[in-house]
Amino acid sequence: MTSQHRHLRAVVNHDGAAILDLKSGTISTLNSTGAVIWQSLERGEDTETIAQSLVGQTGEDIVAVRKDVADFVEALKKQNLLPC
Repeated sequence: MTSQHRHLRAVVNHDGAAILDLKSGTISTLNSTGAVIWQSLERGEDTETIAQSLVGQTGEDIVAVRKDVADFVEALKKQNLLPC
């Protein structure tokens, strides 16, 4: 992800993340769960691995978590924060 998006800078902490798009000059903020997903994507994890990890941390239903992760990834793509 980072090699294709060298124009992005992210600051992540326990409260969430802020992502600066140097091309557009926009800043996107993520909550703490979004920051966890962002970091997982940066490590090259796929959505299934991310969903399984979140289920292990939260105990939530896997079907709901899969959908939430997929929806979140699509939202990142629409904001040009991930490749389509």
